[in-house]
Amino acid sequence: MKPVTTVRSKTVVLPTRDIDTDQIIAARFLTTTSREGLGKNAFYDLRYHKDGSEKSDFILNKPDAKGCGILVAGNNFGCGSSREHAPWALLDYGFEAVISTEIADIFRSNALKNGLLAIIVDEQTHSWLLANPGVAVTIDLESTSISLPGDRTVTFSMDGFSRHCLLAGIDQLGFLCKQMNTIEKFEETRSWKP
Repeated sequence: MKPVTTVRSKTVVLPTRDIDTDQIIAARFLTTTSREGLGKNAFYDLRYHKDGSEKSDFILNKPDAKGCGILVAGNNFGCGSSREHAPWALLDYGFEAVISTEIADIFRSNALKNGLLAIIVDEQTHSWLLANPGVAVTIDLESTSISLPGDRTVTFSMDGFSRHCLLAGIDQLGFLCKQMNTIEKFEETRSWKP
């Protein structure tokens, strides 16, 4: 996982509320343990007709959405079953961050563990982002802030452990591995043995 400090991108808006993990990546695509290639199946049933042709009216199929790395989503994004494939699919598609007023806890946890910023903002900021698709914003993880046009900055919260891991470019296992010397020293010097 690469360190995440700053994300600069235009936004694409998917205002639909209650987008669940099966809509993000349908169960029929969960046959792999590899992250690569899942992006082509992200939002598959929303993006494509049954014959595999693109639905021209779906936002991600419009020319303005190409290259946008920040998804502004409707409320309760990522609800449904837990699957790490959902953030993997979004990352492989090209998203670096998802912003909403409400992101399902399990999805948010999976996203942050895999390098996808899952950011919760206030209603006013969310409404503004929904009403202004394609706007260029900067997310700064160091200061936990989002810079919007017109010199407007809003802050967001993130738990310290997730923020530390994202900034360092490590997952939970990577964090534990970095503590190996301390762990080994503790095991050698403790007064009790298992």
